Amino acid sequence: MIDQEELKNADPHVYEAIKKELGRQKNTVELIASENFVSIPVLQAMGSWLTNKYSEGYPHKRYYGGNEYIDMTEDLAIERAKLLFDAEHANVQPHAGSQANMEVYFALLNLGDKILGMSLDHGGHLTHGSPVNFSGKFYKFSSYGVEKETGLLNMDNVRKIALAEKPKLILAGYSAYPRNIDFKEYREIADEVGAYLMADVAHFAGMIAARKHQMPFPHCDVVTTTTHKTLRGPRGAMILSQSEDRLHNEHHPDKKLKDGSPKKLSSLIDSAVFPGMQGGPMDHVIAAKAVAFGEDLKPEFKTYIEQVLKNAKALAESLMDHGFKLVSDGTDNHLMLVDLTNKNISGKQAETALDQAGITCNKNMVPFDQRSPFDPSGIRLGTPALTTRGFMESDMKSVGELISKVVDNHEDKANLEKVRAEITELCSNHPLYPEIQ
Repeated sequence: MIDQEELKNADPHVYEAIKKELGRQKNTVELIASENFVSIPVLQAMGSWLTNKYSEGYPHKRYYGGNEYIDMTEDLAIERAKLLFDAEHANVQPHAGSQANMEVYFALLNLGDKILGMSLDHGGHLTHGSPVNFSGKFYKFSSYGVEKETGLLNMDNVRKIALAEKPKLILAGYSAYPRNIDFKEYREIADEVGAYLMADVAHFAGMIAARKHQMPFPHCDVVTTTTHKTLRGPRGAMILSQSEDRLHNEHHPDKKLKDGSPKKLSSLIDSAVFPGMQGGPMDHVIAAKAVAFGEDLKPEFKTYIEQVLKNAKALAESLMDHGFKLVSDGTDNHLMLVDLTNKNISGKQAETALDQAGITCNKNMVPFDQRSPFDPSGIRLGTPALTTRGFMESDMKSVGELISKVVDNHEDKANLEKVRAEITELCSNHPLYPEIQ
């Protein structure tokens, strides 16, 4: 049990907000695809006195003294990350996924260079070239997307765009695409145009770690991921890479050693993180990453990911049985994108009504959406958090039915209250943090 009596006495206002948030998490169905619930050991590591230490630099090469035990935790996080992803190098210091992506761009490219990534409204991320994001402001992005008829990627189309644009980096990965991707196909395209291949696997890193998705290495040069979401760790990120640069820095004559030989790819990454973009690392979070990675290496994690995938299919089938249109007509992974056009309700309206009924999700654009990102046509749903709570396929079918009840009668307050009561009962069958009151 995590004792918060001292916090309660010292700052009752913050304590009350934290207490109420725990109650919200315990009594709602969490379907945001990018959220999860960490273990008590991860919470304990993250809430430790490691936050007191300054550790600029890397293990065994710090700019401050007194880091021998900090080095131990970061070494553990690095070695475990490399095992999880079959990576040659890992940097576990990035504070967030967006920063990790920025650091890779900074390491491998010059400002204004061309990048090819997935369009935001087709499932990509803000850092994949959105004009309101640093990525779209600092680099010249071109985009690929899904086919209108199928909702699926067409790799022949990706190749055509790459050949026309000649990007210096091709970006694979997504934040709202419900299918698996083929890194080998991306590699072939990257080789054809002489580009780096980077994968942003923030959403499906857990499937990779559990060997339920094609491994990004050796096909990719660099891989970024958050450490929460399907990895079930603390909020943060990391960068994984090959050690050597297969392109030998041909794009970067300024990034060679004094003798003219290319710098290692891993060195370029590390330099971009620190001192390039970040200062002192969050040692308490890195320790929590190490704990989570240790959990991810256990057989139980593979079982968990298998259930995440089963639950996603069960929820998708339940929704389709209730007349919902899913982009690509299903899912291969942990998430699904629901097009609400045929339900005569917007994504924003659905998100609000579902929240009132105790079901948490996020509004989301669907491919070829005619509506605004602030009030799009769809919602995105995912099963990692509910699976952590112990929800099974039968529970997911019930969740699908309750979503249908809310969406089909979203203006009926009595209906929303009735669904909320059912949600509360469903949550009580799968208690979250029962050891914490």
